[in-house]
Amino acid sequence: MSLDQTLLSALNNKANRPLITGILRGIEKESLRIQPDGQLAMSPHPQTLGAAMTHPQITTDFSEALLEFITAPSHRLDEVLGQLQQQHRFTVSQLKNELLWATSMPCMLGSNDEVPVAHYGNSNVGRMKTYYRYGLGHRYGRKMQTIAGIHYNFSLPSAFWAMLHSQENSSLDLQQYKTERYFDLIRNFRRYFWLLLYLFGASPAVCRSFVNGQAHHLSPFNGDQHSLHARYGTSLRMGDLGYQSNAQKSLTVCYNELDNYLHTLTEAINTPYEPYRAYGTVDSEGDYQQLTTSLLQIENEFYSTIRPKRTARSGETALGALHQRGVEYIEVRCLDINPYSPIGISAEQVHFIDTFLLYCLLKDSPKTNCDEYERMQKNQELTVYRGRDPEMKLLCAEGERSIADWGSELISEMAPLAELLDQAYKIEGHSQALADQLEVVNKPELTPSGRILQGMKQQGKSFYQYAMGLAEQHNQSFADNPLSGNDLDRYETLAINSLADQKKIEAQEEPSFEDYLASFYQQYQPFQ
Repeated sequence: MSLDQTLLSALNNKANRPLITGILRGIEKESLRIQPDGQLAMSPHPQTLGAAMTHPQITTDFSEALLEFITAPSHRLDEVLGQLQQQHRFTVSQLKNELLWATSMPCMLGSNDEVPVAHYGNSNVGRMKTYYRYGLGHRYGRKMQTIAGIHYNFSLPSAFWAMLHSQENSSLDLQQYKTERYFDLIRNFRRYFWLLLYLFGASPAVCRSFVNGQAHHLSPFNGDQHSLHARYGTSLRMGDLGYQSNAQKSLTVCYNELDNYLHTLTEAINTPYEPYRAYGTVDSEGDYQQLTTSLLQIENEFYSTIRPKRTARSGETALGALHQRGVEYIEVRCLDINPYSPIGISAEQVHFIDTFLLYCLLKDSPKTNCDEYERMQKNQELTVYRGRDPEMKLLCAEGERSIADWGSELISEMAPLAELLDQAYKIEGHSQALADQLEVVNKPELTPSGRILQGMKQQGKSFYQYAMGLAEQHNQSFADNPLSGNDLDRYETLAINSLADQKKIEAQEEPSFEDYLASFYQQYQPFQ
C-alpha cells in the first residue's frame, strides 16, 4: 500500500494547497474532580459551572466527578487550544477545595458503588442519560468509567472534498463520496493506530485501588505495593483494564461501508444479551437499572478507537444521523491525557495527529477481512502491554515487524504530507512533530509512558504521588491565571443560560418516560 501520488500531486498544486487549511478540529477532554487528599470528589457538579445537561462546553461524562470540556469546532488550532485553556482556568476558579486530576488513570478510589453517577435532571432526556450510565456501571463497573481521555474530532472542508471528487472522477454524489473516503481513512487508522498508542500512551501504571478485587497482569512498581504497572506498558487505558469489554468482543463491526456499520451496531442494540438480563431493566422498586438488556444500550456504548460521526438533531440517534446525511467528521478516541500538558494535549501532538489522519486518508485502503481484523486487535493488545519492549513484534500480512522498524517507515511515508501542511499553514510544526516522534519511535524512554515510570523511579514516588504532583502544578498555574473581563463574563453567562435552559426543558409537558424510550428505540428499526 502507498500514498496516492496523483492526489498528493494535486494537493501540492499552489491553487489547491489552501484547501488543506480548512481542517476543522474539536477536542473533548475529560478530567476527574478530586479532593486535596487524592480521593475522588463526592460533591455534585458545581452549580457555578452551569447545568451539565445543557452547557455547550463544560459538562460531565459518566460520573458527577468526571468533568468533560468541549471546544467549539474551529479551523484555527490556537483557538481550539485557547478554548481548552479558558475552560480549565474558569473551572479551577469555581472549585471549592478540589483539584482537577492530571492523568487518564484515576486517583485513589473507594469501592465501585462509591463512584457517583452523573445526574441530568428530571426531563426524559436527562433521565435517559442517567439511566444509561447506571447500565454502564452494572455492565463494566463504575471504576472503569472514571478513566479519562481525549477525543479528537477532525474533518476536511467541502472544497477539499470537491477537489478530490473531481480528481478521482467519482460517479458518487459528493456526500456519498465523502462518506466512502472517511471510511477509507477509518480502516487505515485502525491498521496503524498502534503508533498513536506507543507515541502518546501515558498510562503505564495505576493506583492499586483501581484494580482491587479485579484480575490483572500488572506487577508492583519498584517494590511499591501501592502502584501497579506494566513494565513495557504504554496505554493501560486502552487495554483490558480500560475501555475493552469481553461482551463486545463478540461484536465484529465492519468498517468497509456505512450500511454494514449501521446494520451491525443496530443488531447489537436490538438483540438481548443474556448476562445483562440479570440486572433487569427496572428493579423491584420501579427504578431503572439500564435502558435495555441488549448487548448495547445505544451506539455510544460500543468502545471503538475511532468513530464516523454526523451531528445529530434533537432527539435523533447518532446512527440515524449517519444514515440520513452521511459522515460529517471522524472522532479519534484512543488518546490518553497528556499529563505533562496542563490541558491534556499539546499543539505538537495535534500537528502529528493531523498529518497521521491525512496519511490514513490518502494511503491506499483496501477492505478489511477477518484475518486483518484479528491482527488489529492483537496489535492493540501488544502495544498496550509491551509497546516499549524492544523484543516485541507486531503482526502484519507479511509476518512480524518491530515498532521501531514499522513506525519509522510510516513516519517516513508521512513526511510529504507534513511538508504540504507546513507550506499551507506557513509553519514548520508538522515536519518538526514528525522529526520529534521519529526519535521517540527509536527511543522508548522518551515516550510519555516511559517518562512517567522514569519520573516515579527517580523521585521515589508512587503513581498517585507522581500524578498528584502534576495535578497540583497544573491547578496552581490555572489558579494563578484566572479569567477576567469579557472572558469571565462569557463563561458566567454560559453557566447561567445553561441552568435556565434545563429548567425550560423540565417545565415542558412530556410523554411518560416509557413512551419516550419506546419512541427513541423505534428509530433503529430501519437499519436492521
